[in-house]
Amino acid sequence: MFETLKIDVDARGVATLTLNREAKHNALSAIMLAELTQAAADLGDDDNVRVVVLTGTGKSFCAGGDLEWMREQMQADPETRAKEASKLAFMLQALNTMPKPMIGALQGNAFGGGVGMAAVCDVAIGIDSLKMGLTETRLGIIPATIGPYVVSRMGEGRARRVFMSSRIFDSAEAVELGLLARAVPAAQFAEAIEAEVVPYLSCAPGAVAAAKALARRLGPRIDEATIEITIEALKTRWETDEAAEGIGAFFDKRKASWM
Repeated sequence: MFETLKIDVDARGVATLTLNREAKHNALSAIMLAELTQAAADLGDDDNVRVVVLTGTGKSFCAGGDLEWMREQMQADPETRAKEASKLAFMLQALNTMPKPMIGALQGNAFGGGVGMAAVCDVAIGIDSLKMGLTETRLGIIPATIGPYVVSRMGEGRARRVFMSSRIFDSAEAVELGLLARAVPAAQFAEAIEAEVVPYLSCAPGAVAAAKALARRLGPRIDEATIEITIEALKTRWETDEAAEGIGAFFDKRKASWM
């Protein structure tokens, strides 16, 4: 039983993996990171599961990293910071390498780590009213561990339009950037997700898993060396005065010194 997630599997083998911290806008806490890593392993090993739909409860798909969790890192020693950064990095790797097709059903806004979650989906569909943004630099940190997946999905040129500026963008631009395959009205959302699910139910599960693995090998390399670079980058930023100021300003409800 998970504390921060819900998993439902229907008779067809379609698993719905739901981020279930509605009051916190499904922000990624340490517990959620661990549970998502475990869920990826469980669903990947379950022969009854054919397709995974990743979604959230409430108005937000995922607001990114839990700020209380990030504030704890400001007070931690370097070894602890590296360990916590690893949890986020390897959760994303677990979802990205899960041998089942994963469809992102973004029923609401996605920021920071939530954009990273969308980027590890094989296809992501969003409601047309949602907003997205890589908002880390407002807090003095960087989109480090999500970076390989975001840049892989968008391509470097398009990623650089939004990777550093913390600019919020709408669903139409998210489609243009390649983060979303489609953005649809809320009334058509369930139908659009079902249209992505159904084709997989006619495919050989082993062939789907092998094809997904091959696509990853043919695309940009996201191996352990790459992941370690991102972990070190995040740990290093957590140790800066800018990170302390940015996260502190957020909790103090004031503008950071650079604003």
